[in-house]
Amino acid sequence: MPSIPASAEAAAPAVLSLSGLTVTFDTPRGSITAAREVTLAVERGECLGVVGESGAGKSQVFLAVMGLLAANGHALGSARFLGTELLRLAPAALDRVRGAGIGMVFQDPMTSLTPHLAVGEQIAEVIRRHRRVARAEARAAALTLLERVQVSDPERRMRQYPHELSGGMRQRVMIAIALSSEPRLLIADEPTTSLDVTVQAQILALLAELKRERGMAMVLITHDLGAVAGVADRVAVLRAGSIVETGPVAAVLKAPRDPYTRTLVRDTPRLDAGTEAATAQAPGPAARVPALTLTDLTVRFGRLTAVSAVSLELCAGESLGVVGESGCGKSTLVRAALQLLRPTAGRVVWMGQALGDLPKGALRALRRDLQIIFQDPLGSLDPRMTVGEIVSEPLRVHAPDLERGARAARAAALLQRVGLAPQLASRYPHELSGGQCQRVGIARAMILEPRLLICDEPVSALDVPTQQQIVTLLGQLKRESGMCLLFVSHNLALVRQLCERVLVLYLGRMMELAPAPGLYTGPRHPYTRELLAAVPIPDPDIQPARLARARPGEPPSPLSPPSGCVYRTRCPYAAPVCAQRIPEWEELPDGRRVACHRWRELPVSDSGTAVILPP
Repeated sequence: MPSIPASAEAAAPAVLSLSGLTVTFDTPRGSITAAREVTLAVERGECLGVVGESGAGKSQVFLAVMGLLAANGHALGSARFLGTELLRLAPAALDRVRGAGIGMVFQDPMTSLTPHLAVGEQIAEVIRRHRRVARAEARAAALTLLERVQVSDPERRMRQYPHELSGGMRQRVMIAIALSSEPRLLIADEPTTSLDVTVQAQILALLAELKRERGMAMVLITHDLGAVAGVADRVAVLRAGSIVETGPVAAVLKAPRDPYTRTLVRDTPRLDAGTEAATAQAPGPAARVPALTLTDLTVRFGRLTAVSAVSLELCAGESLGVVGESGCGKSTLVRAALQLLRPTAGRVVWMGQALGDLPKGALRALRRDLQIIFQDPLGSLDPRMTVGEIVSEPLRVHAPDLERGARAARAAALLQRVGLAPQLASRYPHELSGGQCQRVGIARAMILEPRLLICDEPVSALDVPTQQQIVTLLGQLKRESGMCLLFVSHNLALVRQLCERVLVLYLGRMMELAPAPGLYTGPRHPYTRELLAAVPIPDPDIQPARLARARPGEPPSPLSPPSGCVYRTRCPYAAPVCAQRIPEWEELPDGRRVACHRWRELPVSDSGTAVILPP
């Protein structure tokens, strides 16, 4: 790396040292400060976790270090890498540092990778640029890197394009690119935010292993304290652009000093902490009057069976969590339940009416009772409409006799109820934060006072405080209105907090359905145990060992699922019978249901850790 002399590297007390770093942006409304007087250091072989809510300035600090601020951004102060000041480096010299000296893994690999280049070519291109080697040698090195970051079938992946890979595979490719020039410092910016729990555990375990193996410095930017507990040595907590607390990971997470840090630690959902919804008793058999019934619901797209013979009941005032890895059919299931896509087979019955038999007009009239909150709050809001217009639009459709002023008044009252200031009614979605947009989506869904609310990954991209606000709000609205709630999420800790029962899906099939207390403390299905074992726990005494047990591998392609039990190729307890026939959906004495040939033979977990034991 030509820009960093060997003598400077040897003498540098830290790999990265920031002193008084301030980041500002010029806007039509004046200068905005994103980070203020940030001072911190990262030593060799050390991982620094940088945490804080959205807008705290975490990413902007390190984009400034990399010289990647937007055109209207400015960085003042000092950022030294191995003793060399980065903020005053010429563009050509800074370009040699990026990649060769500092690697960066961005939050969204799909937008960071070049869509028209094969994966192997993208890795090899970086290697050729920084190592000055021949094309064949670069491709060989790229293949080795894919193997190192545990990409399955790496020779085939080399020829594939980003859209052909899963989210977890794309993130591994991003890590391979960041490591391609053997950097001294790796910056990982929210590398697991949109990944399901099993892939998240694999990525975090990989980062921890790379840190140990290479001895490189690492910065992990995240709002997930469980990720920090498993990988980081020290933590820096940012709020409104300033560091409010820093220290060893155990000290900060176990005995936080700053009130804001205490709030972050308190609000982080944990599998080992009971909640009102999870500890409440599920209604007994005599009290169960189903409002929504799904019977053998199946959805196919050509050769792909996305949902296979799912049956469940949901009662008034009950919340049911639907969990599983990406591609398991969660979103397809709830969309089919709402008839937003037509099931291939099976029935959906709402309050005694079979929705598939209703004419379009009758189904449209029922829409006021059946509402959904989508995963992407900004993408699901009309950018041409103000917040007030978005929230009141359902009234214009379903309550046409209501005057415009009355609609606006009801929208304003509901915005206030979901925690948004009345003046936000005149703003457009792009002027709001992610958490604010999600509240707008909740208000839009709730203004018709629905009897069934479906939440499809409503908090996956939000920081911990905002997640807690949204989940608390949903629980409050459910209690007040008595509505049914279907909550789709890959965050099993949040599901435990909100839901009385939980359905576990894998490759479109039901694995287990149980009351939340029993499922989290004594899961019967091996796949449920694998999911629970992958959930990060924000305790540095526990989480590193959990990451060390993370199991590699991804689900098989849904286009060619395994015979018999679809989970058998990953199951540590699989037996010959598992390949021969599909397990029956059995009801256990405690009211839970499970589809597993061997559930009676498996040891019962007595804690939320749900460690998978060898067969």
